[in-house]
Amino acid sequence: MKLLRTIIAFALVALAQAPQAQTTLNVVSAGDQNMVDYVTNYLGPKFEQMNPGVKVRAVGTGPGDSGSQKIYEKLSAQQKANVKEWDVDVAVVHQRGAATMVKEQLLSPYRKDVAVGKLTTRETASNALGTNVDGYVIPMFHSQIALAYVPDVVKQPPKTFSELTAWTKAHPKQFGYNGVKGGMSGVGFVMGWVAANGADANKLEKGPYDASQKAAIDKALGSLKEFNKDVVLTPGNAGTLDMLNRGEIAMGPVWVDMFYTWQADGRMSPKIKLAMLQPGLPGQPMYYVVPKNAAHADLAKKFIELAASPEVQADGIVKQFNWYPGIDPQHVQAKLDPATWNKLFTDISPGDLSKYGRPFPLSEYFTDIMEAYERVVNK
Repeated sequence: MKLLRTIIAFALVALAQAPQAQTTLNVVSAGDQNMVDYVTNYLGPKFEQMNPGVKVRAVGTGPGDSGSQKIYEKLSAQQKANVKEWDVDVAVVHQRGAATMVKEQLLSPYRKDVAVGKLTTRETASNALGTNVDGYVIPMFHSQIALAYVPDVVKQPPKTFSELTAWTKAHPKQFGYNGVKGGMSGVGFVMGWVAANGADANKLEKGPYDASQKAAIDKALGSLKEFNKDVVLTPGNAGTLDMLNRGEIAMGPVWVDMFYTWQADGRMSPKIKLAMLQPGLPGQPMYYVVPKNAAHADLAKKFIELAASPEVQADGIVKQFNWYPGIDPQHVQAKLDPATWNKLFTDISPGDLSKYGRPFPLSEYFTDIMEAYERVVNK
């Protein structure tokens, strides 16, 4: 009997010392490599520490809508093959990808199951390019286009597109943007112009698609062609920032996160400021989503609960990347030091961001505007 007790004791010690079975949480992200690095180097280790026995595996599918399309194709293939447990637990996707996935019933309406779901009330948490995605998404962050300007030249930044037109006529070649081929800051400016100059902004953003809007789009772009006579077309997103920093232009549309990153790196004068135009300029979120048949759905929700928490939004999203938080900013403010908060929200307040940060138009209108720009503005 003594021998048996000894054998059992040794067996229990060996069992305790044996490696425990590991659960792998697969996080698949569209977007640039920094999105994957963020999960691999920051979010993943935090989650693993809080959940022993779990390993977070981050995989990237590439930038732009094509990255989200690859995630959609993977989930759709597993759905059609009647796979019971899908091998994507958390996905990070663009608006267009989320809209498609919701329409095809590839996602779980998980937001009601996580406390942080109540901390995001901005329209982009429910509307993705005209598709109702309410309950299926939580924004990881918001990127936003704004006007950057040199205060020494632009004493009072224009508040509307009409004021911008008047300023540009009085200061020819001092405003610059990159058209529709050099980067999305220029594309966003064009979309904002069309929505402010005759097209039905509400219909552009929320639908339904109405082909009769093409006439209003053409008219708006006719006025943009006239506006372009007094502006400089820059070589790209970075080109606009470069020209602003060198004093070659005094104002132009930029991505806010890119602007602040350049300032933090010493590549952009700290004197240059930001402003929003009324009725608004586009921005866009990236979304956390949970596939409908995710193998580890409960862990996926816990992961997003951490990722969208005020603490992580402050330390990761704002401090590391200069992105606007995915949840409403007021929930993040207490987690940020005053200097960081003031840097991000002094020029553009949370209220201005909520009011004048508009979504991009529906994909059909987006295509119509891009085609019309070539036909009307560039002809």
